[in-house]
Amino acid sequence: QVQLVESGGGLVQAGGSLRLSCVASGSIISINAMGWYRQAPGKQRELVARITSGGTTNYADFVKDRFTISRDNAKNTVYLQMNSLKPEDTASYYCKAEGVRTSSLYGATYWGKGTLVTVSS
Repeated sequence: QVQLVESGGGLVQAGGSLRLSCVASGSIISINAMGWYRQAPGKQRELVARITSGGTTNYADFVKDRFTISRDNAKNTVYLQMNSLKPEDTASYYCKAEGVRTSSLYGATYWGKGTLVTVSS
């Protein structure tokens, strides 16, 4: 069974920084892409940033030049460095792993349970 566990959320003042981490565990052989999504109360979940196993990244327009996604393939870990945080960045942040290959499955998608980021003004 594959599990994704996020960490690093918390309360920060506007203009501050946080670094989120997500570790995927289980009998994982490879993961095609990993990403971060966020969901604020009353809103739909939206893409924040995504990175492929080859290092190709894409970002939502609202986080460009503020957030940086990175990945350690050997550790099945993805990070999200968040700088210049704004109150509107307040949300639960979820990790997603796509195209997960294990000894018994190929191509599955998994989600973490989320970590809360609160940015005060």
